Amino acid sequence: MPTLISQQTDPIADALGIEFALSAEGFPVARTRELVLAMIPTTSGSFLASAWAIKRPLSLLKCQDFYRHDGHLADEAAFVARVIETAEHQRDLHDLGRAPARISCSTPWGMSQSATIYGPGIVCHATAGHGGFHLSSDRNFAVLAALRNETGWYEEDMEWAVVAHAFPELFTGYERRAADETIRHTWPQFWETVHGRSLAAGESCAKDRQEFERIHADDWIVTSAIFSTHHAGMTEVVARRGTERKISEVERRYLIDSAEYASRRPFGFVIDEGRHQLYEGPSSFVGWSRSAA
Repeated sequence: MPTLISQQTDPIADALGIEFALSAEGFPVARTRELVLAMIPTTSGSFLASAWAIKRPLSLLKCQDFYRHDGHLADEAAFVARVIETAEHQRDLHDLGRAPARISCSTPWGMSQSATIYGPGIVCHATAGHGGFHLSSDRNFAVLAALRNETGWYEEDMEWAVVAHAFPELFTGYERRAADETIRHTWPQFWETVHGRSLAAGESCAKDRQEFERIHADDWIVTSAIFSTHHAGMTEVVARRGTERKISEVERRYLIDSAEYASRRPFGFVIDEGRHQLYEGPSSFVGWSRSAA
């Protein structure tokens, strides 16, 4: 397993201009261009922290110098890998030479406040609250029909990955990997076609949700919950049948042991009609009115 010391002379790290060291408080730190990264220890492990444009020697830095939390780190090898990945991303961004621009136009998310030109006919807009890409008609036609948005607009949360998939040469290696992951979780059938294999349980959020909805199409599933003020240790829940949500649907109330409810699955808590009993007592929901069950 690589160590911090061995990576200080690693050809890849050296070629990327990465500087590794130990901080004044003994945790690993690294500098890549203007960004400084650190592996901050905690009582439950370590996390990646970062700060921008710190000019002092790495050996003098302390925890208080870092202000951004960038996720959990399993070990020192994971820290080294994240540093190298970040440096490669910075290098690729520099090589791509994306051009900032001011383009006065309306987007689906409001007026454009700033823009970045990725390539001819491919512009990323930022607005006050959101943003995304706009493709010219000829560029949009190049997007595969299975993912194409006929408007030419692709929002920044998930649909940006469609643009990265269609024009990989305009994105960094890190961005291309992130786009592939986004597509796997959002459009699993398309991902399976591209990669030529089926996704197993746990590999795609969207596919897992589809399977959950198929299996539990006729079950009662909790739509809202609140700790019961009338029954200690219990959670009062409201449930509807299946995963299709309609205002006119019948609702039922149940009391669930709070510890059991806390262990619910990501896509919803399924009522076990053999164990969970209907509840018609006083409610902890303000203004709850019962539909005819």
